[in-house]
Amino acid sequence: MRFKGETEMKMTNCKTITLLALIPIITLSVSGCTDWKKKHDALNVENQNVKGLLERERSEKTQLADQVAKDQQIIADLQKQIVEQKRTPAEATGFGEGYDVSFDANAGTITVTLPNSILFDSGRANLKSSTSKELDHIYSVIKAKYPGREIEVAGHTDTDPITKSKWADNWELSAERALSVTRYLIQKGIAENRIKAVGYGAARPIASNSTASGKAKNRRVEIVVHMMK
Repeated sequence: MRFKGETEMKMTNCKTITLLALIPIITLSVSGCTDWKKKHDALNVENQNVKGLLERERSEKTQLADQVAKDQQIIADLQKQIVEQKRTPAEATGFGEGYDVSFDANAGTITVTLPNSILFDSGRANLKSSTSKELDHIYSVIKAKYPGREIEVAGHTDTDPITKSKWADNWELSAERALSVTRYLIQKGIAENRIKAVGYGAARPIASNSTASGKAKNRRVEIVVHMMK
């Protein structure tokens, strides 16, 4: 009987030791499952984020393509009005007669040109008070027909050197004049991130600087509406 009891005790101890030996394995197994679940959940979240980004990108590309198509249609309609209906660029673009307007279908731009004599006194960059009529009209057309378009205000001069004013050269004068017009349009309501001022000095003449009439044409400010931006 004593041997039997000792045997049973030994067997019990062996079972206990075996169970104790298995505990780390079971623990490791449960811990491993937990880690894999966390990784799976993290990957799932990441996958959903990537899917969301892809869907948003596709949506933005679709919207951009739709906008480009609309812009191209507007440009085609303007070109058709000018060519087939024999309307002037000023009429077709909505600025009206009396304004020097050009339309470039290839570049997708509408350019309104104002002579410096209307905007400024000789050698100055401050706008004349009488200028507001022209600039207010141009602003109203842009607001009504071309909202959200990018605008470039470009200042130009003739080749005569600066001698009787404070400006360092024609580059500076043209840039300051462009800035004056730009600031006026911003005050009227054009968003600052949609407009820029550029001074070209005498670098982009549209007429010969050898005559007085040619110089007068070169002294100008152009307000350019970019239809495809």
